[in-house]
Amino acid sequence: MTVLLEELRDSAQRDGVEKFVVGAVIHQDGAALVVTRSELDDFLPGIDEVPSGGVELGETLVTALNRELSEEVGFAAGSIDGDFLETFDYRSSSGKATRQFTVSVPLAGRAIRLSDEHVACRWVTAENVSGTSCTLETRRVLDAWFARGSSWAYGLLPECW
Repeated sequence: MTVLLEELRDSAQRDGVEKFVVGAVIHQDGAALVVTRSELDDFLPGIDEVPSGGVELGETLVTALNRELSEEVGFAAGSIDGDFLETFDYRSSSGKATRQFTVSVPLAGRAIRLSDEHVACRWVTAENVSGTSCTLETRRVLDAWFARGSSWAYGLLPECW
């Protein structure tokens, strides 16, 4: 997965993409985690999103993913599911052509500890993605993630703190 991500990044740079973002569909028992941005945030205040963030100069996409997840939910990716990768393009708040790479990461029993950047989190299923305040692009990522699983068994999901 690491090699594929870097090849896709190189290709995006050749296409004029200037900025990169990494994100993760963190999942457990067939549900996906969405986090709610603070209303005080300058960029998309109050929206729901998957944990994600910008890639810093000199970082690989996987290094950035581990850093961003550690900052936003309290743990690094650890393992990445190799059968899921979604991308979408948008203009950043600074006007740069941006591509987000989103992968799938199992919760694996870890506790979710939100940063100050997010004020809440919750678990969503395929049936209630449309009830989130996610952007259309993030909803499409979540829909694609749910479409890859055929029969999920829902268990007791951990709380965020």
